[in-house]
Amino acid sequence: MTHRDLDVYKQSIKLVSDIYLLTRGFPKFEMFGLSSQMQKAAVSIPSNIAEGASRNGTKEYIHFISISIGSASELETQLQICFNLGYCVNNSMLSNLLDDVGSIRAKLIQMMKSLEKRLHQ
Repeated sequence: MTHRDLDVYKQSIKLVSDIYLLTRGFPKFEMFGLSSQMQKAAVSIPSNIAEGASRNGTKEYIHFISISIGSASELETQLQICFNLGYCVNNSMLSNLLDDVGSIRAKLIQMMKSLEKRLHQ
């Protein structure tokens, strides 16, 4: 089994596509601002899952999962900002994206707890 088999990885890959679709509609002046930050945060989630899974030790894996959790929290904040600025006027879309980010973060936290238990056995 590899990181590509993990549901949280698959879900986070889909989230990246959803964020790119959302930010495509942002004003052009946001291309290097909020849009870019949201894309980077979204890409960081599955990227760190993959990098952590490829490392040699559980301690390193936990570190990269922790980074993914931080990126999910960052993206959640940025989604709220884009809504406040009127860039995401579809409440349903925003709600779905926030739910997806919350679900991914919860799975990552559970994964980290499981890895920490393995580390201390």
